[in-house]
Amino acid sequence: MTLQYGQILQYLPDFLLGALMALWIAGLAFAGGLLIGLFGAAALTYGAWPLRAAVTAYVRFFTYTPQLVQIFFLFFALPEAGIILSPITAVLIGMTLNAGAYLTEIERAGFTSVPQAELDAAETLGFSRLQTIWYVIAPHVVRALYPALSSHYIIMTLGTSMAAIFGVEELTGRALNANAISFRSVEIFSVVAVMYIVLTIIASTLLWLVGRWLFRVKAKVF
Repeated sequence: MTLQYGQILQYLPDFLLGALMALWIAGLAFAGGLLIGLFGAAALTYGAWPLRAAVTAYVRFFTYTPQLVQIFFLFFALPEAGIILSPITAVLIGMTLNAGAYLTEIERAGFTSVPQAELDAAETLGFSRLQTIWYVIAPHVVRALYPALSSHYIIMTLGTSMAAIFGVEELTGRALNANAISFRSVEIFSVVAVMYIVLTIIASTLLWLVGRWLFRVKAKVF
């Protein structure tokens, strides 16, 4: 077998657009998941038992079932109820809900690590529960869990490859299209593998720099 990487060069601009799409999908789903996780962690820590039970059921469902199955359900089952989602919308909602469940557990660990003295100080200053969460707990959680949260974002970026199954043209989706035209599978997917490695290194480096500058976090993120 003779490898012919020269034929693949024409697809590189298309692959780069796919890589940007993968970062966009992961970034949007991660931001949504981060917010869900914040409110989920707050509910599990401070909420009444019906709210804790509802959040626990949500976390259990999305962490005990495969993410791909969840997106299949959104894409194929909801139309039976008259709710039709585009492939990209189904992927975004599925990834956001899945991330929210995992980040709820991660952020709850951060909630329990907040020093009692800071909570007492917030109470002394007359902060409401919401103000305490937003101004005292959330910054502490972000600093304490920044490496874990960043690693989850990297995992989500790699996980965007499943969107290709639904026809979303992120990096893997565009590679499948190029493979269907050129039949140069080894060359295409070896190039795509290298691009995922480069994406991971770039994203990890950027997240490390952001963590160091904004949150004074020195630990590696992936």
